[in-house]
Formats: sequence, structure tokens, C-alpha cells
Amino acid sequence: MLRILLTVFMLSPLPVMADNVTVFAAASMKTALDEITPKWEAESGDDITVSYAGSSVLAKQIIAGAPADIFISASTEWMDAVEEEGLVIPGSRKDFLGNSLVFVGSPDAAPMAPDVLSSLNGGKLAMAFVDSVPAGIYGKQALTSLGIWNGVAPQVAQADNVRSALALVATGEAPYGVVYATDAIAEPRVKVVGTISDTAHDPIIYPIALIDGADEKAATGFLAYLQGDEAATIFKSQGFKVPD
Repeated sequence: MLRILLTVFMLSPLPVMADNVTVFAAASMKTALDEITPKWEAESGDDITVSYAGSSVLAKQIIAGAPADIFISASTEWMDAVEEEGLVIPGSRKDFLGNSLVFVGSPDAAPMAPDVLSSLNGGKLAMAFVDSVPAGIYGKQALTSLGIWNGVAPQVAQADNVRSALALVATGEAPYGVVYATDAIAEPRVKVVGTISDTAHDPIIYPIALIDGADEKAATGFLAYLQGDEAATIFKSQGFKVPD
């Protein structure tokens, strides 16, 4: 009987082990990636874990040795910082997506005034950290180029990432905020009250790359899927700019 059982066990197919892919992604990617990731998991059988935060935080974590297979940054500078440490797999880096900046307010908020301060009326303007988080850096560049940063700066409430800044407006803690266009689409408790010209700040580019030590077979598969047509449709629906 034991011999029969051993024979059956040896002839039975071994279970296929799922690969694990860890993605470090800018916080503004959350809504789109939360929709895309389950589709790839169902198609590939792999498990995808996504860690969201400000690009600066993620880059510093990768440089410090945090295990990541794929990094999606909301700025080229933080990807540059990771690449300069020799942590980007050569040839894997691509300019992936684009975005725009907008002013948001509550659903009943008035349009943003050109001077911004009169709209704030003593309230706060929510932004991501203006010296380290890409959305905040771009926002400060824009307000500076518009000649209003010095007046507005004392009224800015800074948050650790753009989704945290968005939450300040969505919960009513700040009457207005500067976020990505994609964030405004993702949050029904806010509306766009003003647009910001793309010429007022550096181009918003999201680079993507494989990180040294990645499970290249599984990670490369997901990387290719993220750059494919099915994912592009979702990114576009969320307001991202997808290069041709």
C-alpha cells in the first residue's frame, strides 16, 4: 500500500509556485495600479505587492537596501538618484507616463482666483512637501513662475505625499490644494477649480525601471504588461498621459 501511495505522489504534478513581485510606486499611481495589478495576477499567477509613498521616500528606501523589483517614480530626479547608486538594471529604465497639475477644492468651492490668496481667504493650500516630493516640487515651481509663491507660501500646508495633500482637501481640512490631474479624478470629494499650465513647471515624467536583485523573469513580465495596451487604457482613463 505504501509503495502505491509513493508511486501516486511521484507521478502527481508538482504545484506551480507563484512568483512575488514587489513594486515601489509613487503615491499618485495608487488608483490606477490597484485596478491593473489584479488583472496581471489573474493572468500570470504571480503575486504583486505594491508599496506607495512619495517618490523621495521610496528612492531613499531602495538606496538603503529595501527589497524592490520595480520602481515607478513621479520624477526623473529620484530615479536618477537610484540609478547613480548602480541599483537600476541597465537598459530597463523607460519614461513611462506623464501628468498635469491642477487646483482642487470641495465640490461647492468657487473657481481659484488668479492670486490664489483671495480664494484661500485665510485658509490653507494643501501641497506635497515642496522640497522633496515631486508633486510639491512641481507645484512650487508653478506658483513661483506665476509670481505668487512668496505670498502663498505661509498658507501652504505640506503633506508627505500628494495623496495625503489630496486627503486634506477631501476631508475639508484645507479649502484648496495643488495635486495631479489624476488625483482629482480619483477622489470624488473634490473638483478641479483651476488648471496649471504645463509650461509653468518642469515636465512631469514618470520613469519606470527594474531594480538590481529583481526576479527578472517575473518582474520583466509585469513591467511589459504595465507598458502594454491593456494597462495604457486604464492609465488614460485615470488621466495619465501615455507616450505613443
